[in-house]
Amino acid sequence: MPADHPIRKLRVLVDGILAEMDSVFEARYAKTGRPSIPPERLLRASLLQVVYSVRSERQLMEQLDYNLLFRWFVGLNIDDPVWDHSTFSFNRDRLFDEEVAQHFFDHTVLVAQIKHLVSSEHFSVDGTLLEAWASHKSFRPKDGDDSDDDFHGQQRSNDTHESTTDPDARLMKKGKGKEAKLSYQASTLMENRNGLLVAVDVRRATGRSERDGALSMVDEMLLGEGCTLGADKGYDTRDFVQALQERGIAPHVARNLSGRNSAVSDRIAASKGYAISQRVRKRIEQPYGWGKTIGGLRKLMRIGLTSVRAWVVWSFAAYNLIRIGGIEAWWHPSPT
Repeated sequence: MPADHPIRKLRVLVDGILAEMDSVFEARYAKTGRPSIPPERLLRASLLQVVYSVRSERQLMEQLDYNLLFRWFVGLNIDDPVWDHSTFSFNRDRLFDEEVAQHFFDHTVLVAQIKHLVSSEHFSVDGTLLEAWASHKSFRPKDGDDSDDDFHGQQRSNDTHESTTDPDARLMKKGKGKEAKLSYQASTLMENRNGLLVAVDVRRATGRSERDGALSMVDEMLLGEGCTLGADKGYDTRDFVQALQERGIAPHVARNLSGRNSAVSDRIAASKGYAISQRVRKRIEQPYGWGKTIGGLRKLMRIGLTSVRAWVVWSFAAYNLIRIGGIEAWWHPSPT
């Protein structure tokens, strides 16, 4: 293992976070019965699955069997037996849930705060649709009328239909002219100093879910007087801008002037801080790009809102750790 390999920095960060989560694991780890996979090793392996784009538990176990890097990161000796993929999946479903994922993500934010890597005043928000693990053919009438299997030409909506594969998924499209897909709404809140994520929201996709998710994260992080929030034109609505102003937050939302008046005042739009926020907020697209190309979020491999939320939060926690390691390496490069 090269001394300057980035996985070493990731292992240090992960070990520190897992050490702080002992109380969470204690409540989940069985003290009787057959030995299960230690929670710390299970979570390290799950983190590798995200970072190295491993699509399944079966492939992950194959990598652990012969990849020394994977063994070292998880904590297995060179001759330790690897778990069966079904055993790993069973233990993951029992030990790894939304609470564990959220605890882990919150600790990545805490690490960044301790290292003074995050801003406490300037933030950006954005959302994206994540394709659910369900096909159009599973989108059936709620009244149970399946007499016609040919859905072409039918009027289908979330009010009258739902997926038999994943009932929590909703049929949505990203914009005009785009095809509708069964999806979930994911939103993130980014601090503007180093582009680290400080909050993640995942919910059923609706016409208001992106803005509702943003306000939920704003309240979760207790943002208020003196803070700014950058966002794209999709957030330029009277209700959303007014909600930010009621909280004392400057709405640095991109103005939508296409045949309408913007909810953002001319005074705010003319300020220097507004211009900076508009330039920096585009950085929030980076975690979405990473998550969909590397982190396995392009098409979700989880079913149900609770399971999807846990996996999305976990993936963005991995993004934060990689970014923290990269920032520190840039500040303190290894000697050559």
